[in-house]
Amino acid sequence: MALTFNDATKALLDGNNFPVVATINKDGSAQTSVLWAKREGDTLVFATVRGRLKERNMVRDPRVSVSVFDTGNPYNYVEIRGRVEMTDEGGRELINELAHKYTGKDYPAEPPENIRVLVRVIPEKITGNAA
Repeated sequence: MALTFNDATKALLDGNNFPVVATINKDGSAQTSVLWAKREGDTLVFATVRGRLKERNMVRDPRVSVSVFDTGNPYNYVEIRGRVEMTDEGGRELINELAHKYTGKDYPAEPPENIRVLVRVIPEKITGNAA
């Protein structure tokens, strides 16, 4: 059964709040990254570059945890635990869209060898006081 976001979680994810994604390193330790993301229905999407540590971790183990708190009220937060699906399609378009969401500007040009990966988080557990 697919999990759905409630209105408080949707508002938090739709705002200009910065998610922190945790992936699992080879040795089992956590690796975290602050990033830009957006909600698509009841999933969360973000972009990364092929070969970066978080991308390599997610290829090896698709389990992630994403925490987002309201920058205006940090006690209002949600944690989304789930698994990711990744594709090379749409990553460059997504990073530009997210740049507009968070900065109001286009994302700077990248070298063509940077392969942007679109990452979709499929929720398996949603917790926190905005959940």
